[in-house]
Amino acid sequence: MGRLCETEDLTDIQSEILKTVRTFVDEKILPVATELEHRDEYPTEIVAGMKELGLFGLTIPEEYGGLGESLLTYALVVEEIARGWMSVSGIVNTHFIVAYMLMQHGTEEQKQYYLPKMAAGEITGAFSMSEPGCGSDVSAIKTKAVRSDDEKTYTINGQKMWLTNGGSSTLVAVLVKTDEGADSVYRNMTTFLVEKPAGFGEVEDGLTVPGKIDKMGYKGVDTTELVFEGYEIGADQVLGGAPGKGFYQMMDGVEVGRVNVAARGCGVANRAFELGVAYAQQRETFGKKIADHQAVLFRLAEMATKVEAAHQMMVRAARKKDAGERNDLEAGMAKYLASEYCAEVVEDSFRIHGGYGFSKEYEIERLYREAPMLLIGEGTADIQRMIIGRRLLEDYKLR
Repeated sequence: MGRLCETEDLTDIQSEILKTVRTFVDEKILPVATELEHRDEYPTEIVAGMKELGLFGLTIPEEYGGLGESLLTYALVVEEIARGWMSVSGIVNTHFIVAYMLMQHGTEEQKQYYLPKMAAGEITGAFSMSEPGCGSDVSAIKTKAVRSDDEKTYTINGQKMWLTNGGSSTLVAVLVKTDEGADSVYRNMTTFLVEKPAGFGEVEDGLTVPGKIDKMGYKGVDTTELVFEGYEIGADQVLGGAPGKGFYQMMDGVEVGRVNVAARGCGVANRAFELGVAYAQQRETFGKKIADHQAVLFRLAEMATKVEAAHQMMVRAARKKDAGERNDLEAGMAKYLASEYCAEVVEDSFRIHGGYGFSKEYEIERLYREAPMLLIGEGTADIQRMIIGRRLLEDYKLR
């Protein structure tokens, strides 16, 4: 292990967790990741191994059966997992966001019921905001829940899009529109906790998971739509018990999700650097290793600097949130920088590999297809720049 992506002032427990996860990645993920990815096969054994390690309950408080670890610990674990295979980190990320939303906003009854099962991996989570026609414009969602006359149930109709874990999950936090009579569209949104069986097709009356979306990369993990047609759900499944708070609950979840995407970017970039620096010391041209050519040496130097910078910014964003401070600026910067740098480092490693980088025999081919997802996941680069810019104007407003 080299000097990149080291994190200062970790506890003994944090260090031991990361050591265990790195060993798991090296022994159980890296040897099979490319083969499973090419087959677009769900990593059943890897997921089972993560459940055994307690990773599905990593941030869930001990009182609910989890390990009670911090966002920083989680982000560093995700960084390690993404170094092995980014799709696996996506499986645990959506689960983590739903658990976080329950911890922060759920009723005590909801916490008592769901969190112990999520910590054990008996329930796996997914969350759903986007729809076919809205993208980053969350206010444009059309899926709607109408309350019954007795106010005990809601009926949901609409179509959701881009659910990571859509088929394999058994609990989905779904953002829909509700008519709360508020003067703002953002106060007329509600998050529902939708329980469902794993699988595809009409999994319940009025609830259909059409099938996996075929993607360029980010394979293995199932990405799906979710279609509601007269789906009835109890009012007790409203996250937090009170409607009209869904937008703010989701944005809180996405904020920690951006730290997660930053961590994934760091992990993928670190792996791309590892592959590039190793190949550069093996491949020979013009009578010497290509690492001895200044052009390649400079490229390696830039790659390593970007990996290190992204890691440190991700750590800062996580620690800010753990301290109970507002971290939208730091999370936005970390996500923006890490995803952009990841794409650049992966491409540089691809260039170092030359023609072999285009071959599916080499791991860098997989990373080259995975990196672009990070540029758009949890808010595009342009959305991050808007968040960063507006927050800076708040801090540096002329007096």
